[in-house]
Amino acid sequence: MTNKILIIGAGQAGMQIADSLREEGFTGSITMIGDESQLPYQRPPLSKAFLYGEADEESLEFRNQKFYADNNIELVLGDAVVNISTTENGGVATTASGKTIEFDRMALTPGSVPRKLEIAGSDLDGVLYMRSLADARKLKERWEAAKNVVVIGGGFIGLEVAAVATKAGKNVTVLEGADRMMARAVCPFTSEYFKNAHERRGAKITLNARISHFEGANGKVSGVALEDGSVIPAEIVMVGIGVLARTEVANLLGLELANGAILVDEFAQTSNPLVVAAGDAVMLPNPTGSEGLVRLESVQNAVDQAHVAAKTLLGKRESYHALPWFWSDQADIKLQIAGLSTGYDQTVVRGNPDEDSFSVLYYKNGRLIAVDAVNHVSDYMAVRKCLTNAQTIPADAAADSSVALKTLVTA
Repeated sequence: MTNKILIIGAGQAGMQIADSLREEGFTGSITMIGDESQLPYQRPPLSKAFLYGEADEESLEFRNQKFYADNNIELVLGDAVVNISTTENGGVATTASGKTIEFDRMALTPGSVPRKLEIAGSDLDGVLYMRSLADARKLKERWEAAKNVVVIGGGFIGLEVAAVATKAGKNVTVLEGADRMMARAVCPFTSEYFKNAHERRGAKITLNARISHFEGANGKVSGVALEDGSVIPAEIVMVGIGVLARTEVANLLGLELANGAILVDEFAQTSNPLVVAAGDAVMLPNPTGSEGLVRLESVQNAVDQAHVAAKTLLGKRESYHALPWFWSDQADIKLQIAGLSTGYDQTVVRGNPDEDSFSVLYYKNGRLIAVDAVNHVSDYMAVRKCLTNAQTIPADAAADSSVALKTLVTA
């Protein structure tokens, strides 16, 4: 019998597991532990609406305090698990504050932490990261006084912050170490569009950037020095060079890892039969049906995988095959991605990038596998529905932008 479930991690996936357990009719105790002191909250708005002042802290909360009380979900916030002892039927977790919590089954949703840039001057005030509400607060505290903002990393988070800073009238420079923007997520065509789009809006973009160190005065950052000897002025340096899965508790439990993340099967089951895991700290079988393992850093994955994990905790086996989708809002540019483009061998471009409205369809062996849609919701929705239903759209027909994609779907 499962009567006591412990959830370690109070982010999107942890919150969804707790919610799903109650929706599935579980009436036992649920305890959720998070090392941040505030109620569980949304992270995506931190680099956009919250930073620009269009959302406050309360609006970020998934639920208010009454929800947890009404659903008998005990929150242990501002604390962290430091020790766990287990048996075949359950275990006991001990937190840093000395609290002990018994459990029959456990869910791990620890999330990720920013990858740090370890160079001279990285400890200067004003060298910041964006992952938590505390990170966003630090950025906002310095925002009004800053004239020069340097963003290191041309991925989603970096470009979102750069877009807000440009909109706010700052002098913005983006330094990307690779030869194109968002290289892990999109094709060269989409990368080039975003470089040009940010430059048209006032940002300076440097590719293949080689950073030497951070310069500072009186303990505060004042510039970013490049290996060519140039120095870019900066009162704020926002570093966005990727994230690392949190595996502290997984290591305590001796769980199997893969590429630095918690390994699970299609049922969100870890190598310990008492423990499931979900979210962006997890390496899972590719949900699109392709071979191999993937790590998905998205709200969609956290929510959908959490549903599966909750069922597994209750002994209900349901494999995870949800279509991955992602989005990034960069000022007036909305990028929406459906599917995984890894391994593509053909692309089809629809629409007009010069008008900030187009889509890129990705194909592998003649079959549609993904889409990048920029301010083009109709193409995004058509492809998302198509892929969800295991259908395709012929590439030659898709090339005609005057024809609606939804009319071209085939089995």
